[in-house]
Amino acid sequence: MELRVLMYFLAVAREQSIIRAAESLHLSQPTLSTQLKALEKELGKQLLIRGTKGSRKVTLTDEGMILRKRAEEIMQLVQKTRKEIALSDSVIMGDVYIGTGETEGVRLIAKAAKKLYEEYPGIHYHISSGNSEYVLEQLDKGLIDFGIIFGEADNKKFNSMELPYKDIWGVLMKKSSPLAHKDKITPEDIRDKPLIISQQESNGEFVDWIGKDISELEIVATYNLIFNASLMVEEGLGYAICLDNIINTSGSSELCFRPLYPVRNAAMSLIWKKYRVLTKPTEKFIEKIQKMSLVN
Repeated sequence: MELRVLMYFLAVAREQSIIRAAESLHLSQPTLSTQLKALEKELGKQLLIRGTKGSRKVTLTDEGMILRKRAEEIMQLVQKTRKEIALSDSVIMGDVYIGTGETEGVRLIAKAAKKLYEEYPGIHYHISSGNSEYVLEQLDKGLIDFGIIFGEADNKKFNSMELPYKDIWGVLMKKSSPLAHKDKITPEDIRDKPLIISQQESNGEFVDWIGKDISELEIVATYNLIFNASLMVEEGLGYAICLDNIINTSGSSELCFRPLYPVRNAAMSLIWKKYRVLTKPTEKFIEKIQKMSLVN
C-alpha cells in the first residue's frame, strides 16, 4: 500500500467524487479510477460505492470508512516525521505534541511551554484533549509526544514523571441542590442520588470510595469531557463526580463544587513512549518540566 495511493483515496473521500478528486490531484479520471481499483484488489474489500450515471456521488463502504480514518492518521504521522527530519541540527525548532485530560494541572505545562518559548521561539505546541484511553492510544500510534494522565502508566511501555500537582475529586451540583449546603460530600450523601460519572470511573477508586458496586448505584449518565457533564448538571439530570477547578462555579454560575470526604486526590504524571528517539524540542521540554518540578 503506497502513501501516494492513500492520498488519492483520501482526496476521493473528501470530494465524494472521482472526477473532482482527479481534478484536485491533476490526474486523469481513468488513471485515478485504476489506482483505486488496484487498492481495493490489494485489500480484498470494496472501499467505494460508485454512483450511477445520473448520480456521480461516491460514498464509502464500512471498510472504506475504516481506511479513511487510518489513512488520515498515517498521513498525519508522515507529515510530523518529515518536519522532524527536515529541521537543521544547528537550530532548535519544531513541534511538541501533548495529549491531556481536563485538569487545572495543565497550567504547569503551560508555564513550562512559556519559559521554553522565551529561550526557543521556534518550538511550537499542539495540545489535544481527551480521556486517558484517548491519550494512551495517541501515544501508541506515535501521534503525540507526551501524555498527561492520572494514576500510573504501564512502565513496560512508557517512561513517566510525576508532576508536582494533585487534583481533588468532588461533586459538581446545582447551587439549589439539597447537598449544596454541605462543605464536603461523604459516600452516604450520594449513594442514593442520580450520578454522572467519568467513563473511566466505572471501576476502581470511585467504587472503593463509595463502598458500593457500580450496579447498585443510579448512574444516569457517563462522560469523557466534564464540560458536557456540567450541562447535564445544569439541567438537573444529576450530580457529576469530577475534578475541581475545571468548571467555573464562581459569580453567576448555577453550579457549585464540593470535595469528597474522605479526601480523594488524583496524582498527575507526564508519560512518553520508551525507546523512542526524542527530537531536540521534546528533549528541551522534558528538561524544562524536570527543572520546574524540582523548584515546586
